[in-house]
Amino acid sequence: MSKASILLVEDDTNLGFVIQDSLKMNGYHVHLESNGKDGLKAFNEKAYDLCVFDVMMPEKDGFSLAEDIRLINQDIPIFFLTAKSMTEDRIQGFKSGGDDYLTKPFSTEEFLLRVEALLKRTGKSSVGSQNEYDLGTLTFDYANFKLLGKDYEQKLTKKEAEILKLLCQHKNQVIQRELVLNMVWGDDSYYLGRSLDVFITKLRKYLKQDETVKITNVHGVGFKLEC
Repeated sequence: MSKASILLVEDDTNLGFVIQDSLKMNGYHVHLESNGKDGLKAFNEKAYDLCVFDVMMPEKDGFSLAEDIRLINQDIPIFFLTAKSMTEDRIQGFKSGGDDYLTKPFSTEEFLLRVEALLKRTGKSSVGSQNEYDLGTLTFDYANFKLLGKDYEQKLTKKEAEILKLLCQHKNQVIQRELVLNMVWGDDSYYLGRSLDVFITKLRKYLKQDETVKITNVHGVGFKLEC
């Protein structure tokens, strides 16, 4: 099965890139636009399997964009992301052709699960993302939350596994703290940043089984998994 193709229209640049990276790392093709007018143009130029629209956008808001899309394609799933939580707004979203609705700030995990559920309705989903990673003499089994080596097995918590998977997906590259926080917690607040440091310390301890595998701090930016 080929990878699903998603049109993402989000005017918040930072959030747009975070969502785009999250979708790509979970096996999707993603095209990102920052306003409704360019989003409609992109939709007319290429075939997509799912649309993810912010509601409050310049040029053309998400509800209007969805109405235009429905005149072209009655079947493509449309997923709204919005800061609005009023019942009237959710009703307007569904009336304009939306299939699902998530209020900001949201959990990345919940967002990805909803995306997958919408795509399953149309028989289109992501290609299974990688679940095993080689880290020197160690193997990270993400599916079972385990770090394995010769005569060594360390069970990971879900959060530890999610952080390690992100580091593995960016192996030998710097990954920003904000990206890890938004991907794992759906927020990049100071207090969650302190929690992230605790999890990184635990992962370093687990990875000491192979001294060639290291998580280094890149001051003021983030982390790098080296191996």
